[in-house]
Amino acid sequence: MKQDQPIQGLPENAYRELKSGETYQPIMSPGKKYPEATFWSVSIGLLMTILFSAAAAYLGLKVGQVFEAAIPIAILAVGLSTGLKRKNALGENVIIQSIGACSGAIVAGTIFTLPALYILQAKYPEISVDFFKIFMSSLLGGVLGILFLIPFRKYFVSEMHGKFPFPEATATTQVLVSGETGGQGAKYLLISGLIGGAYDFIVASFGWWQETVTTRIVPFGEVIAEKAKLLVKINVGAAVLGLGYIIGLRYAFIICCGSFLSWFVIVPLLNLLFGGQVIDLMNTGLMTTIGSMSPEVLFREYARHIGIGGIATAGIIGIIRSSKIIRSAIGLAAKEMKSGKGSSSHEIRTQRDMSMKVIVFGILAALIVIFLFFFFGILQNITHAVIALLVVGIIAFLFTTVAANAIAIVGTNPVSGMTLMTLIITSVIMVATGLSGTAGMVAAMIIGGVVCTALSMSGCFVTDLKIGYWLGSTPAVQQRWKFLGTIVAAATVGLVMMVLNQTYGFVGEGALVAPQANAMAAVIEPMMSGGAAPWLLYGIGAIIATVLALFKVPALAFALGMFIPLELNLPLLVGGAVSWYVGSRSKDNAINTARREKGTLMASGFIAGGALMGVVSAIIKFTGTDLTNTAWMAKPYGEWLAIVMYLLLILYFCRAALKTKSQ
Repeated sequence: MKQDQPIQGLPENAYRELKSGETYQPIMSPGKKYPEATFWSVSIGLLMTILFSAAAAYLGLKVGQVFEAAIPIAILAVGLSTGLKRKNALGENVIIQSIGACSGAIVAGTIFTLPALYILQAKYPEISVDFFKIFMSSLLGGVLGILFLIPFRKYFVSEMHGKFPFPEATATTQVLVSGETGGQGAKYLLISGLIGGAYDFIVASFGWWQETVTTRIVPFGEVIAEKAKLLVKINVGAAVLGLGYIIGLRYAFIICCGSFLSWFVIVPLLNLLFGGQVIDLMNTGLMTTIGSMSPEVLFREYARHIGIGGIATAGIIGIIRSSKIIRSAIGLAAKEMKSGKGSSSHEIRTQRDMSMKVIVFGILAALIVIFLFFFFGILQNITHAVIALLVVGIIAFLFTTVAANAIAIVGTNPVSGMTLMTLIITSVIMVATGLSGTAGMVAAMIIGGVVCTALSMSGCFVTDLKIGYWLGSTPAVQQRWKFLGTIVAAATVGLVMMVLNQTYGFVGEGALVAPQANAMAAVIEPMMSGGAAPWLLYGIGAIIATVLALFKVPALAFALGMFIPLELNLPLLVGGAVSWYVGSRSKDNAINTARREKGTLMASGFIAGGALMGVVSAIIKFTGTDLTNTAWMAKPYGEWLAIVMYLLLILYFCRAALKTKSQ
């Protein structure tokens, strides 16, 4: 159907609270039908799912940060529809973005947990890891996340209109709206993607300059790293710089503060106070003294566990604060279930969800399949399978609101902390019921994988539904096609993870960092091997998180910084500083806004280009072709050149973004 007039932008009341009696009218009229789930939009959406699942999996395993694919996918959708001159493409572009965004959700849920199986397998060869386990845990978690979130849709996107900022949904919506008048954003994304991709491809494939620069580059830095355990490290990749830009200075600074506490206070303090002692908190037979450990080892063995305790506590605090949200959303869903309006054909198009009866049946069916998966595929014990089902169902449901609320307020989903708490609870229950050892490790990690993916998906999906609400999409259409995107994303991530394990591995020299998965393995192994968890360190982290929450400091972001390696946090701060600089040079707010928006497009290009070329590099190495100049990399010149190239990259970014004028 033709639109009556060209799109001018979102209504004036899109972002503010509605006055009494006022209603929100989206861009696509609720009384009309628009092309949404067409062959074009579904096909392109699935293609985006495959591409961005591969890219996000590589980047997440390499640096521990999963970029949100919604913005670059929206830009590409707009560019394609504009280039092909498709009419009334807004509804189609929403579906492309919604299906494609499954990539980031499934990737985050999978790579934060399941690589821990490979990490544990290196020590316990009897642990088996195969495609079926990875695929099923990702798929079931994604499906459960979609089903649990749908009853909360009206509360988050409609009832709370104007009360939640939805930062990522706002940015994506603006991209889709602006795309109706031109695809300039796709040009910025393409150029920056080529630059970022080439930059990171050279590092990963040829090694012309180092990927990480440390203070060991100078003799004094080597001395203080050895004697005082003080070390500064930074990853100089383009993709990580882009991540920092999008995260912004405030949250990047909070994350880095947690990292500074671990690396510049806790690690040196451990050496100062206990340098000559052997401290084995997990009863693993550790015989190395504190003083003989490198800063990296001290961080891995001790400081990071404090961050784990902080993350788990931040998750608990989030549940407590979200109790009112849970009650309100359940009330809305129950009312709809009783009245049957959710499936009524008389309900306006933009408020039409999938039938609540279908949702309830779907949840029951998903839980049954989860039980069968655990019983036949993992545990072969009905008691343990029932326990696993209860843990997955209860925790995934409770934490769904935490994930959605976090995305709605700050655009960041705290799945890591909530999953760590899930693993701790699971381990305690499983050991108490007689399941331990490697079988317990596998069971706990699969449970964690399902829960983590469910929470990641629920946070991602609330963003999609908010975008659809602002623009006027049909919620039921978004909901139905989200399941197909989940299936494709789960299959893609499973395959990519197996390729990356064969190419790089997760243990040893040159292995993928996978910081979250390493943290998960660090929690599970001692509890399932007859040892003990480092409860003292967890307790310290819990105290830190509680104090931060009392002072209204984002405890989760701070705790994440405490266990993600320093070299992956510092570039976030650099990117955040670039974001602040670009958006504050002019006295004209319109110019600053235009510059920040262009910078967001460029940062998305850096992320997408760097990650995609990282996958290409991994495939090249997987085929047995090694193009790396190892002789050059062994010399210090590679680090000095890395500093020069990094500064040039930052300079290019700033100059290109500052050229933007207000529109």
